[in-house]
Amino acid sequence: MQLSEQEVIRREKLATLREKGINPYPANLFPLDHTSTDIKNNFEEGKKVVIAGRLMSRRIQGKASFAELQDSKGKIQVYFNRDEICTGEDKSKYNDVYKKLLDIGDFIGIQGELFKTQVGEMTVMVKDFELLSKSIRPLPLPKTDKEGNTYDGFTDPEHRYRQRYADLAVNPKVKEIFVKRTKLFSAMRNFFNESGYFEVETPILQSIPGGAAARPFITHHNALDIPLYLRIANELYLKRLIVGGFDGVYEFSKNFRNEGMDRTHNPEFTAMEIYVAYKDYNWMMDFTEKLLEHCAMAVNGTTEATFGKHKVDFKAPYKRVTMTDAIIEFTGFDITGKSEAELFEAAKEMGIEVDETMGKGKLIDEIFGEKCEGNYIQPTFITDYPKEMSPLCKTHRENPELTERFELMVCGKEIANAYSELNDPIDQRERFEEQLRLAEKGDDEATEFIDQDFLRALEYGMPPTSGLGIGMDRLIMFLTNNQSIQEVLFFPQMKPEKKQVELSEEEKAVYQLLKDDENHDMNLIKEKSGLSNKKWDKALKSLRKHKMIEVFKEGDEMKIKVS
Repeated sequence: MQLSEQEVIRREKLATLREKGINPYPANLFPLDHTSTDIKNNFEEGKKVVIAGRLMSRRIQGKASFAELQDSKGKIQVYFNRDEICTGEDKSKYNDVYKKLLDIGDFIGIQGELFKTQVGEMTVMVKDFELLSKSIRPLPLPKTDKEGNTYDGFTDPEHRYRQRYADLAVNPKVKEIFVKRTKLFSAMRNFFNESGYFEVETPILQSIPGGAAARPFITHHNALDIPLYLRIANELYLKRLIVGGFDGVYEFSKNFRNEGMDRTHNPEFTAMEIYVAYKDYNWMMDFTEKLLEHCAMAVNGTTEATFGKHKVDFKAPYKRVTMTDAIIEFTGFDITGKSEAELFEAAKEMGIEVDETMGKGKLIDEIFGEKCEGNYIQPTFITDYPKEMSPLCKTHRENPELTERFELMVCGKEIANAYSELNDPIDQRERFEEQLRLAEKGDDEATEFIDQDFLRALEYGMPPTSGLGIGMDRLIMFLTNNQSIQEVLFFPQMKPEKKQVELSEEEKAVYQLLKDDENHDMNLIKEKSGLSNKKWDKALKSLRKHKMIEVFKEGDEMKIKVS
């Protein structure tokens, strides 16, 4: 491993600390009794405090130094004075340890007294300090020039998501997102608990992936010698509990779908599903409005939220529009009673990409998604979906072609999905068989399995029930104004990190010449490099081995370029 100059220096300091008998990673408890927030909220001049955190900046001026300490709550100014810390003749703790052996990023514990500076800033006068953990890699902190301009900030998403620990340490606003995420979960959990519903856990490893139309991740259980699937949804297990006698159950579940990744999809995501007996989708719409109004208030202190260029208000009630009316409004086409062939032709005429594997439900879904979805900015319930789109949903009480289902749309995205749940076991079996037919036709989102145990559970009888699912990651995106799901996940899925290639000085020089050159003339670049034939050949061989360059022939001339 090739170390930077700063990393080498820090390791030398580490060795020096140990030579002085100072353990840079002590095991003993540090008895802190205050945080930066406690100090600011309950400031008392002269009060004794014990705090700990990262050293984030310092300004050393001879025998005194102002520094900034960052703990889990924020930052506080601390003041190091040599004579306050070293009251005897030996001044080495300040002169040697503090000034020479500590670095930005080190964790230190401080005992001190509170005072205010001449400009009124609350500050801790350090009476003693202890090194709690030595940082041997510099934090990627932004730099500020004499004019106050900030540069070299840790802003590259690729680096931030991959090194979330560094992102959290140097970008305080990132931490606020995850604090709000936890507030959202707590608010939702409290709302359900106060309503009398019961939090449960259901299997992540499932023998049949059910409850949604999605491609699963497959694994293998060695002892049982069977394939298992990471769950794509927890719906069918929660309904089993309603069959068993619970009136209301909910779960925050980690779900996994082996599908594409983009700004709103991660292969591992968090969903909340709740099922309540003796309710229907009309009741669930009212319940959902109150729930989201409550959550928005708990997270932001207001029902209003900004998402991109839009101002969204989660205050109930929300507009309700049937899917049929939505499609008529934005396309002029009425899907009522239309055959699969008619829907196929209509979608084609609208310029929507379709193929022969699509059934009626998929075609209607494509029409709505392409032509209608993006128009709903304020929270809007889209209701009464065609039966083909909802294999687990109860047939509409007034129109047998439809189901009692709604999706909640915000800023053109779905954040909630709910049904009057299908509890007729014979109808459910027929719907599953239709899904199998679509899968055989080539629809890779249709389920390839019939969950016989779930059908057996329904045959014992399930009371009228309404269920609701909410994508928690997407909801917190709206509440924190983040356009990318990666911003609201601590550790989003990433491509494997490329190993850093270590190059010699000659290789670096050649590679830079190639990056700057537009003609790709090998002889010209070789001449510019000033390298001997032997060194040139060696540099080229190494760069080609690492697949960093490409050598090719153009006419009679050899050319070279960066891959």
